[in-house]
Amino acid sequence: MLILQTVNELKEWVQNTKIAGQTIGLVPTMGFLHEGHLSLVEKAKAENDKVIMSIFVNPAQFGPNEDFDRYPRNLERDQQLAEGAGTDVIFAPNVEEMYPRESQIKLTAGAQADVLCGAKRPGHFDGVLKVVTKLFHLTEANLAYFGQKDAQQLAIIESLVEDFNFPMAIRRGKTIREEDGLAKSSRNVYLSKAERGEAPHLKKALEMGKKAFLQGQDPIGPMTTYLNDNTSGKIDYIELLDYPTLTSEIQNDAILALAVQFEKARLIDNIIFNPKEN
Repeated sequence: MLILQTVNELKEWVQNTKIAGQTIGLVPTMGFLHEGHLSLVEKAKAENDKVIMSIFVNPAQFGPNEDFDRYPRNLERDQQLAEGAGTDVIFAPNVEEMYPRESQIKLTAGAQADVLCGAKRPGHFDGVLKVVTKLFHLTEANLAYFGQKDAQQLAIIESLVEDFNFPMAIRRGKTIREEDGLAKSSRNVYLSKAERGEAPHLKKALEMGKKAFLQGQDPIGPMTTYLNDNTSGKIDYIELLDYPTLTSEIQNDAILALAVQFEKARLIDNIIFNPKEN
């Protein structure tokens, strides 16, 4: 497995890969890998000749009071996990390599960023669009892989690719969970022992809400009560929207999503389902 840290190294590898007629699958990450990331590598490995993983904690998507400085990092561990899953190349640039100057052009997410996490994190998805656009261009990937746990991010990136005719496609990866139902996340390490015991109730609340909705009830109230009774976290939001448009009128698939702030970790989770098929 190759470890590339500069744009020029990456461009040379991409050029040689394209000359050889090989396809490229991209798995963008911020590192501190878990089974969710590795499942995307496995999916990419099955659909492409070469798999490149980016490991870059992107400052552009962190707000001034968020956890950029303490976001977990362990490149040596990530390299071992990525190689074991079948990754061919890791692109692990530093901030100066990715952003050598202040950007003169800005990308702004549309209405899809005005709900869920975007409503409380202004500019967050603009930063996501900035980094994935650079990664898409630099890697010239045929396919890029994103997990459904970050469903709002996934929907916005799909819009980016469609609206601007990127010569690639996005592949969705299902949310990977612990045995007790907690969605795997790099930020789970922030949870205290007591909070870790409470965290599986997020998935249980979603299942309760889906059941209530399918029975013709408003899911928000019961979910709020359940989370307040079973966790010490503060509910950031609970929303039921159309997916992937993230509008209030549900047409085909629906997303039931929530965010709960614990002392040092803000956890998000969701379920996506088609009400007509349940």
